Amino acid sequence: MSKEKMFEINRRDLMIVGAATAASTGLPATAYAEATPEAVVKPDDLASLDDTLKSTVSFTVNGEKHELSVDNRTTLLDALRERMQLTGTKKGCDHGQCGACTITVNGRRINSCLTLAALHDGDEIVTIEGLGQPDNLHPMQAAFIEHDGYQCGYCTPGQICSAKETLEEIKAGIPSNVTKDLSGPIEATDDEIRERMSGNICRCGAYSNILAAINDVKGQNA
Repeated sequence: MSKEKMFEINRRDLMIVGAATAASTGLPATAYAEATPEAVVKPDDLASLDDTLKSTVSFTVNGEKHELSVDNRTTLLDALRERMQLTGTKKGCDHGQCGACTITVNGRRINSCLTLAALHDGDEIVTIEGLGQPDNLHPMQAAFIEHDGYQCGYCTPGQICSAKETLEEIKAGIPSNVTKDLSGPIEATDDEIRERMSGNICRCGAYSNILAAINDVKGQNA
C-alpha cells in the first residue's frame, strides 16, 4: 500500500476519533453512570420520596372527585395522563407552545403542561373526556366531525377544548388583542376566532375546517 493511501486512511480515522473524543468530553460525568432502580421514581410509587417532596391534592375532574398523592414536581398534564389515565389530553411540545394539552380549570382554559398538579387543590377541571362521549357528543365535537376539522387528530382534543372556551370568552365580553370596540358586545368574527385560537397549533393545517366548525357552533348558539 502506498504511503499516500496509508496517510489518507489514518487521517480519516483520526478525524473520527477526534470528533468522538470532543463529543464525549462535553458530557457530564453523570451521563456515564449506570441507572439504578433506586434512582427511578415510579409514578404510582411515591413511598420513597421525602414528605416535603409530596403533596396530597383533591380536585374534581369531569364531575368526579379525586384525591392524589403527587410529587410536587408533577405537572397537571402528567397527573391527568399518567395517574388518572385520562389520555385524551395530549402532550405535545411540553412547553406551552402548541396547545395540545388545553383543558379548562374553573371555567378558564389553560395549558396543563405549564402548571403543577399540587397548585390545583379544590379546583374544577374539565378535559376532553368530560365534554362528551361517542354516544353523547358536545356540539363542538360534532361540528369538528361534520367539518372534518382534523387530520392526524393529535391536536384535536386541545383544539376542541380551546374552541369551546373561545366562544364562551366572546360571549362573556372578554376582549382579545384584535377586539376593536370595547364599549359593547364582542362580535365573534373570523379575526376574533383566529386570534383566540392562535395558541393551538395544527401541524396538518386543518385551520380552515376548524374555523368552519367553530362558526357552525356559533350559529347554533346565536
